[in-house]
Amino acid sequence: MRVVDNAPLAPLTTLRLGGRATRLVSAERERDVVDSVREIDARGEPLLVLGGGSNLVVADAGFDGTVVRMGTRGRTNATDGDRVLVSAQAGEPWDAFVAAVVEEGLAGVECLAGIPGLVGAVPMQNVGAYGQDVSETIVSLRAYDRHLGEIVELRREACAFAYRSSAFRGKDRHVILEVTFALERSAVSRPIRYAELARALGVVEGTRAPLAAVRSTVVELRRKKGMVLDPSDPDTTSAGSFFTNPIVSAAELASLRARVEGEGPMPVFPEPDGRFKVSAGWLIERAGFVKGFAGAGGRVAVSSKHALALTHRGGGTTGELVALARQIRDGVEARFGVTLENEPVFVGARL
Repeated sequence: MRVVDNAPLAPLTTLRLGGRATRLVSAERERDVVDSVREIDARGEPLLVLGGGSNLVVADAGFDGTVVRMGTRGRTNATDGDRVLVSAQAGEPWDAFVAAVVEEGLAGVECLAGIPGLVGAVPMQNVGAYGQDVSETIVSLRAYDRHLGEIVELRREACAFAYRSSAFRGKDRHVILEVTFALERSAVSRPIRYAELARALGVVEGTRAPLAAVRSTVVELRRKKGMVLDPSDPDTTSAGSFFTNPIVSAAELASLRARVEGEGPMPVFPEPDGRFKVSAGWLIERAGFVKGFAGAGGRVAVSSKHALALTHRGGGTTGELVALARQIRDGVEARFGVTLENEPVFVGARL
């Protein structure tokens, strides 16, 4: 375990933005994570648990408290009937985890390849992409309950998973330590439910495809959108999708369609509860914020590859990023009557 005072946080985030933390604790064992959190709570200090920093917007003022950086590693498999239960420590890199289980012939998370961050972070916002959500395969997780002062096991039902949300998002009661996934032994993927991915694979939507091919195709699709971390690509200095796709009722959708008449086909996806998901990226571009649109000073901008990502071009500030995000949110609301919600977690800042 390593402790650093007055530690810069910007290098620990994919946006490369944010100030310093009073103290940074890097913990590589579960016991060190729990002991550190207990000590911080006993002192009454603010706590921030940091994973890969890929879904974090840290204020320029930094964090006046202790940051515990998750560095735990380890993974175990157990057979459960026709399923394989794979348990991974919270500090395991997510993309490496996906690559490893695909290599082992385990299906269920192959469409979530290429996503940065750590295993412990994926339940928090119910990470999803290309027709898969992690909530479909998570069966349980272990966490340190700061209210009870003990390690607890939470079944899937207790996680309250919803679209890009869970019982943990925006809350600080639980520090996730390990996540268990139920995966299927298979040489082929789960049914492909995303039209763009089906086209890229050359298969009919709803059918399956070779497991490794699905993973590699997803990574390539994400790379073309600047969604795979690459030091040589400035579009990847981002927090991924900055806004969630809005979910609207049938009445709201009818009103929205009246507003977008003449703008071309609007991507709409039915939800199981009868509501509809609308493409935030499509709304952003039609509101005038095209790919490459830059904020004041030009140091932060909409990605040149994907309208849903906001990027840091270097030398900028979190304040500039938030100002651009507000400009986009307010512009979309004025044009279409839809209020976009941020997907990254804000620390010391707000949209």
